[in-house]
Amino acid sequence: MNPVYTQAKFINSSPQLKNTPPDQGMEVAFAGRSNAGKSSAINTLTRQHGLARISKTPGRTQMLNFFEINERQRFVDLPGYGYAKVPLAVKKEWHKLMETYLTNRKSLCAIILVMDVRHPLTEFDWQMVEWCEYTRLPLHILLTKADKLNYGAAKNTLLQVQQELKEANFPLTIQLFSALKKTGIDEVHCALDRLFKPVAQDHSEISTAS
Repeated sequence: MNPVYTQAKFINSSPQLKNTPPDQGMEVAFAGRSNAGKSSAINTLTRQHGLARISKTPGRTQMLNFFEINERQRFVDLPGYGYAKVPLAVKKEWHKLMETYLTNRKSLCAIILVMDVRHPLTEFDWQMVEWCEYTRLPLHILLTKADKLNYGAAKNTLLQVQQELKEANFPLTIQLFSALKKTGIDEVHCALDRLFKPVAQDHSEISTAS
């Protein structure tokens, strides 16, 4: 476990880019459907129960939420997408905010894509995968809530997702994760260590961690 991530602290929330922290350093953004467990993952990875707000109603993350790891590294919790029971106009605003951030944020260095292991590779997930492939932005996939399945079923899902993404031509890694059981934390920390390194990768890479 890398203790640097336990030092994370909330900076601010913003509904638009102009009120975000200066666009410098490196940011790893957490993306995923609004019920996939993004906030729980962030809290588990930082060992801070209330760092990222968790609501009983999926879709409460409506802004860009920034967390400082150190003076050069940040986490960004992106708005959840695809589940929240809010007006279509609001969903469109969330989508526009995410698109603006993903397209224009120069300090964005990688994406952590959070998927419920029971419902992986939704339409939104595929959009994120294809966007990362197009931009060649490194992607690490967390198959969350792995505790909801027995180990064999969870492992089979991991292998199935790996198979479906085998043609991906950009840096991509996949693992199982459970915030409840605290499993997969070390693997994510290792992935973050790698993603925060400003090293260009010119070849495809798909690997897994269980």
